[in-house]
Amino acid sequence: MSGNVKDELNRRALLTGGAAALTAACASGPTPTSPPSRGRFLWGAATSGHQIEGNNIASDFWTLEHVRPSPFAEPSGDACDSLHRWDEDISIVHQLGLNAYRFSVEWSRIQPEQGCWSQAMLDHYSRMVDVCVSRGIAPVVTLNHFTAPGWFAAAGGWATTSAADLFAAFSEKVSRALADRVSHMVTFNEPNLALGGRWSSSPPGPAYISAIEACVASAARANGSDRFVVLLAHPEPRKLIRNVVAAHVQARAAIRSVRSSLPVGLSLAIPDDVAVVANSVIEAKRADVYGPFLDVMRDDDFAGLQTYGRDYIGTERAIPLPPSAARRPDGREWFPAAVGNAARYLHNATGKPVLITENGIDAADDAERARFIPEAIASVDAARQSGIPIIGYLHWSLLDNFEWLSGYGPKYGLVAVDRTTFRRTIKPSAWRYAEIVSARLT
Repeated sequence: MSGNVKDELNRRALLTGGAAALTAACASGPTPTSPPSRGRFLWGAATSGHQIEGNNIASDFWTLEHVRPSPFAEPSGDACDSLHRWDEDISIVHQLGLNAYRFSVEWSRIQPEQGCWSQAMLDHYSRMVDVCVSRGIAPVVTLNHFTAPGWFAAAGGWATTSAADLFAAFSEKVSRALADRVSHMVTFNEPNLALGGRWSSSPPGPAYISAIEACVASAARANGSDRFVVLLAHPEPRKLIRNVVAAHVQARAAIRSVRSSLPVGLSLAIPDDVAVVANSVIEAKRADVYGPFLDVMRDDDFAGLQTYGRDYIGTERAIPLPPSAARRPDGREWFPAAVGNAARYLHNATGKPVLITENGIDAADDAERARFIPEAIASVDAARQSGIPIIGYLHWSLLDNFEWLSGYGPKYGLVAVDRTTFRRTIKPSAWRYAEIVSARLT
């Protein structure tokens, strides 16, 4: 990922449970027979549960959003109300002619308290899978997109040796409900974001760190605990990564025990790293931020990639954007080709086929997104033509949604969402993407 940890969390990454949500009745679709993915390149869009569903009140992030002090610009609230409007979202994917939809299941909805499993919510996500498959859309399911149950965080979260067992049990429960119809399963979404801070061109400063620490301490008190451990808000994330890696390995085994043929992997946040001096620390940065995951990924079925730009790596860390770089109106770099370059690196590092699970652009002016998409896809085409086995491209995001610390300010969506009525409006960039995909699939 480019930028510092704070920027990344603001972009999309950090810092309705309850009885009504747990028993919500959702429309069901026709019963499918098998996941519609074999032999097809996946052209799709991605979302995550907490960012679009709304009222995820049993999750750790809901607590972080509502305690005081909190660094969040605003709470997630109703989000896009996709807990109830999920069928409309899948219909938009179908209307655009895409053949894949990536979404996450919320652990805190399925297990709102330790030892308490919600069959109603397992059925809810199962219906989503059914409707995807019935419409020819491959369901790509993520098990952990940053969020976890509040009880898990208050008990020590990823800092505890029991974390891997707990996550594996959750993974098996979800697999027994969904795996027979899922196209691909992603265990973790960008867990390596937690490791990138010290390599940034502007590492998190004391004020930011203090704000996060105060928020976490307040969350612990709100839960009657002496701790509240969230991976992306932990002062010593490297102490947690070993448990996250173990959780991935155990979850992978749990999934394969249910359906051995289901492709399993995890996604990493990887920018297009560029060495700008002869003695660049690019390899040290890669070993530190990606290395803890690369070894275990070699036993996965695919490598998930999430790319949003370039990092220029100097003698100590990333350096600011060079004056010669092409810039967008907001000052950020314009370089859609980053995704193809990062795919080359990830395949060479793991030997695995690459599934691009996220790539996109924060653009209030949708015309920028409409220009970005063809250039990004061209870079994917070039990588494939050079022999890199890329198996899919999932654009982030389907909807303008809750972007973590930044609230609802950033606009990554192919579809606008009215914050009051939740009306969905397909943007011109989505139709541009649909045109490109249609030409590939016909």
